[in-house]
Amino acid sequence: MAHLTAIRPVEPWSAPTASEPVTTTITLPGSKSMTARALVLSAIAVGSSTLRRPLRARDTELMSAGLRALGVQVSTVDEERWLVRPNPLRGPAHVDVGLAGTIMRFAPAVAGLAHGPVTFDGDPVARTRPLGPLLDALTSFGLRIDAGPNGNLPLTVYGTGEVAGGEVVIDASASSQFVSGLLLAAPRFTNGITVRHVGPPVPSAPHLRMTVQMLRAAGAGVDDTTPDVWVVEPGRISGRGWDIEPDLSGAVPFFAAALVTGGSVTLTDWPHSSLQPVDTLRTLLRRMGGEVTLDTDGLTVRGTGVVKGIEADLADVAELTPALAALASLADGPSLLHGVGHIRGHETDRLAALARELGGLGAHVVESPDGLEIHPRPLHGGTFRTYADHRMAHAAAVIGLAVPGVELDDVGCTSKTLPEFPALWSAMVAGGGVVR
Repeated sequence: MAHLTAIRPVEPWSAPTASEPVTTTITLPGSKSMTARALVLSAIAVGSSTLRRPLRARDTELMSAGLRALGVQVSTVDEERWLVRPNPLRGPAHVDVGLAGTIMRFAPAVAGLAHGPVTFDGDPVARTRPLGPLLDALTSFGLRIDAGPNGNLPLTVYGTGEVAGGEVVIDASASSQFVSGLLLAAPRFTNGITVRHVGPPVPSAPHLRMTVQMLRAAGAGVDDTTPDVWVVEPGRISGRGWDIEPDLSGAVPFFAAALVTGGSVTLTDWPHSSLQPVDTLRTLLRRMGGEVTLDTDGLTVRGTGVVKGIEADLADVAELTPALAALASLADGPSLLHGVGHIRGHETDRLAALARELGGLGAHVVESPDGLEIHPRPLHGGTFRTYADHRMAHAAAVIGLAVPGVELDDVGCTSKTLPEFPALWSAMVAGGGVVR
């Protein structure tokens, strides 16, 4: 199978250094996680759906393109309002996953509902990301799947127009997306689904709660009252309007800037009731020396210019690890960040990459199987490699606020979830006031 995404040109970038506290109000596009789930649910619903203020970035554009390949009408012409009209799913089709875990783990179950073969492939690194538990579950439901030599990409799902569903036992300790990928398509399974997780704790629990809440909002019957067991009843789900929240993970490096510089950053349009783990983030930022408030202006983080070291289990918010590790490197004492061994299987081995790159700028970082121990030292400039990982680029930008001469080998990787990142970041540091 020869399908591979064209190699994206590398974009070196000098991280701007802040000469004074940043004070800005920022408007960010929608949550990647919510946008991806809304697209999948809209594709298998009865009736049209709209996504209001979705995220337009590489991951969500590829998800939209993959659903179009399966016959779904997805219009993204209007930046603020995407329209999805479901159609009978069909193959043959090809889905380019890029480097997106949401696509490679959410779309195969949908492909099983199509009539005909559906192939999947993506960036070279995507072929190393784990898929085994998801593919084993789908195979146990009667689907024929041809996968790569290690049960990874490239793969072909031979859709028959229906998936039996039923009960399955999986180990989802490597990714909550294995469970979400099964649950999202399960209303269309003949027998629905019962997923039982057996193994170490499932990481990123808030993402699973988001999946369950969005299924219920679409009309699905979901029971998650038993720990590590999720039941979705078979039945029709309805097209609807989805209001996509601003992306909390994308906001974290901007909030970190407030702590590093002793400034203030407000994220506008933040809802008072959120599907994202905002309470966990607020607690972490407060412990690291920030003041966090939510009012009619939005979600605001203020810093004193002194970052405090912490000990924290980040299992529920592992996506935040790179930015928090960067903060920890600038703190007034050591930090221990743990519970995130599974991020070794993300866009890159994030723990190894952070230890290597932060260490290269002068920090003392001790890598463990599930986390990092960070001892701040005087840092210096140098090249920070991003490994095509948007979150690594965010970490480097945070360091660059306080350390002159930090050079990212590639800032273009931020297009995965926030193409506007370099411009937004530079405008914030330059004192843009309101940044959009």
